[in-house]
Amino acid sequence: MAFICIPIVCFIILLHFFIKKPNMSFITTNWPLIGMLPGLLMVLHRIYDFTVELLENSNLTFQFKGPLLAGMDMLITIDPANIHYMLSSNFLNYNKGPDFKEVFDVFKDVIFNVDAELWKNHRKAAEGTLKHQGFARLSVRATRSKLKNGLVPVFDHFAKEGMVMNLQDVFRRFTFDISMVLITGSDPTSLSIDMPENEFDKALTEAIEGILYRHVKPRFLWKLQRWMGLGIEKKMLEADDIFYRVCAKYISAKREEVRLQGINHQSPSGEGEDLLTSYIKLDTTQYETLNPSDDRFLKDVILSYIVAGRDTIASALTWFFWILSENPNVTAKIRQEINKNLQKSKTGQEKSSLDPSELNKLVYLHAALYESMRLYPPAPFERTSPIKKDVLPSGHKVHANAKIIILLYALGRMKAVWGEDASEFKPERWVTNTGSLRHEPSFKFLAFNAGPRSCLGKQLAMNLMKTVIVEILQNYDIHVIKGQKIEPLPSLILRMKHGLSVTITKRD
Repeated sequence: MAFICIPIVCFIILLHFFIKKPNMSFITTNWPLIGMLPGLLMVLHRIYDFTVELLENSNLTFQFKGPLLAGMDMLITIDPANIHYMLSSNFLNYNKGPDFKEVFDVFKDVIFNVDAELWKNHRKAAEGTLKHQGFARLSVRATRSKLKNGLVPVFDHFAKEGMVMNLQDVFRRFTFDISMVLITGSDPTSLSIDMPENEFDKALTEAIEGILYRHVKPRFLWKLQRWMGLGIEKKMLEADDIFYRVCAKYISAKREEVRLQGINHQSPSGEGEDLLTSYIKLDTTQYETLNPSDDRFLKDVILSYIVAGRDTIASALTWFFWILSENPNVTAKIRQEINKNLQKSKTGQEKSSLDPSELNKLVYLHAALYESMRLYPPAPFERTSPIKKDVLPSGHKVHANAKIIILLYALGRMKAVWGEDASEFKPERWVTNTGSLRHEPSFKFLAFNAGPRSCLGKQLAMNLMKTVIVEILQNYDIHVIKGQKIEPLPSLILRMKHGLSVTITKRD
C-alpha cells in the first residue's frame, strides 16, 4: 500500500512547486495508475467553486477517475433530466449502493443509509410520526421554549456585553437542543451563556467530517487508518462508542418511563409524544423489518433524526443571516412583510408569530429562504447508485453499483438551469406576479431531496426557521464582523469553515 502512496505524494509536491495556476485540463488529466486524484487534491480547498466551473465546462456531467483499484471512480452530474430520472421516474433502479453503507458505517442502519424493505418500513414509520398533528404541536412548543430560555438570553447577554459571537455555533447548539427534545424529550441545554461542550454533539460533528474525507481518499487508505486507529478514523471510532453509550442512557430511561406510563395507565398529552417514545410503542405488526425491542434499532432512530435536524437547519440559518448582511434591501423587505402580517412581539414571549398558519403569510421570507438554500444548500451533495446497468438521459452509461454524485451546490449556480443570473441572490425569482410562491420542480431545487426520498420534515423545518428569523429580525440587529473569510468547509453539511463572527444589538 505504501508504494502506491509515495509516488502520489511526490507527484503532488512537484505540482505544488512547479505549477502555480494549473488550468482545467491539467487538473482533470487522467494520469496512469493515479487517475485524477492529484488534481482533486489540488482543488480540495475550493472544491465547491471548482465543481461549478468544472460542470459548466462539461455539459452538466463529468466522469471522475480515481487511482487504480481505489474505489474512487464516480460520475458527477447536475443535469436535471438525470436527477429526475434517478430520484423519481426510475427510482426502483437507484439506491444507496453497497459502497455507501461502508463509507457511512458509523451511522449503521439510519434511514438515509438503508434501501429496499428496511427503508420502506423506516419511511412509513417516520411519515406516520412526523405528520401527526400532536408532533407538530410539540415542535412549536419546543421551539418556543428554546427561543425563550436559550436563544434570547444568549443574544441579550452578547448584546449587553458587546461581545463577538460565532453565530454558526449558536445555531448549531440551538438546533441540537431542539432536536434532542423532539427525539428524546430531554433538553441537553448546550445553548447557554457559558456554551458548554457536549460530547454527543461533538462526536456527530467529527463523524460527519470523517465521512467526507472517505470520499476523497482511496478506500484502502482510510481502511488502513481505521485498522490502525489513526487520525480522523480514530475520532470516528471514538464517536461510534459515544453514540452507543449516550443513546443507551436515553433508551433505558425512556423504556422505564413508558413502562411506568403503562402501569399508571397514563395517556400522552395533547402536545404529542417525543419520537423515541413513539418508536418504543411502535406496532410491530405493521413494520416487518423494524424491531423497537432492539436497542440498536432505537439508537439508529436517534441518530437518523438528530443528523437530519441538527446540522441542516443550523447551516441554512447561518448562510441565510450572512447573505442578509450582504443584501440589506432584502432584510428591509422581510421586516416590512413581518410588520404588515404579524403582531409586534417582545423578545422571549410566546406570540402569534409562532403560529404556523401566521407564518404562511410570509411569502417573501419563504422566497428568501429558498433562494439562500439554492445557493447554499445545507446538504451540498447526494449519492446514488444503479442496481443494474443503465443509460442516463444525458447519454452516459453507468454500470451496476456505479457511484453517482449529485452536486447541489453547483446545481444551484448553473446558468443552464437557473439562467444568466444564477449566481445572484434574488428572492424575487420565487415570487409570482400575483404575490404567491413560485413552484420549482424538486429535480431543479433539490434542498429537500426529490422523489420517494423527499424530506418528510420539510414543513416542520421551514416553520422552525421562519420562527427563528422572525424572532431575531423583530428584536435584534446582527452585524457581521468585516474582514473575516467566509468560505464553505468541505463536508457532508455546508458549514462555514471559520464560523460566522457577529455582534448583536437590540432593536428599539
